[in-house]
Amino acid sequence: MKPPRRISLREFQPQIARLERRLFLKQGLSLGALSLLSGCTLKDDDAVDRLLFAMSRFNDRVQAALFDPLRLAPTFSDADVTTPFPFNAYYEEKDIPRIDGEDYRLRLSGLVADQRPWSLSELRALPQSSQITRLVCVEGWSAIGTWRGVAFRHFLERIGADLTARYVGFKCADKYYSSIDMPSALHPQTLLALDFTDAKYGYPLRLRLPTKLGFKNPKFIGEIFVTNDYPGGYWEDKGYNWFSGS
Repeated sequence: MKPPRRISLREFQPQIARLERRLFLKQGLSLGALSLLSGCTLKDDDAVDRLLFAMSRFNDRVQAALFDPLRLAPTFSDADVTTPFPFNAYYEEKDIPRIDGEDYRLRLSGLVADQRPWSLSELRALPQSSQITRLVCVEGWSAIGTWRGVAFRHFLERIGADLTARYVGFKCADKYYSSIDMPSALHPQTLLALDFTDAKYGYPLRLRLPTKLGFKNPKFIGEIFVTNDYPGGYWEDKGYNWFSGS
């Protein structure tokens, strides 16, 4: 009698990846949207995936319509700051990119009139503001941190960005990428953060949007672009709800 064959999880990796993708999508759907899946079976792989993505995009439009550009996220005091501030990324902490601040230049592209690169000293010469707000992770945890930097609206105006464009996108040194809608970019609390609770988690520049989930706050930003073409994002392209804000 042959001994039982060992089963490796690698054999089921495609099925696991598909299941994770569906779970990501379903987490962003409303009850009404999920009810439309009742006619699909687990064998309807392509049909279910297409419907899940369509409903996720529908939820994006609903959230965007409900977004209040003047509604502020709660702020806190120094005593409320989470210490130590947690590290979170799609890689281990040892793989954090190391960036030389002296050589750093922020690149600009797309619908931007002045596309010259910006150094850290030039960014620090702009008017600075700070906030103590809560970062909420889609994984179920949150942490309160201090962020200081340039109001993103001020920066977009300074570089001559087309403020009627639909999207602002970000490319990062850790190969992460993301994008946000222009109304969220212009929100008074949206910040290009130069100093934050734990600088190694994003140095030298990260975006801070207390009105959106944590994965919409890209770190180690190397390029900002403005566009009318949907840019997607690292997690968004894997199924996370794109708008992911209030």
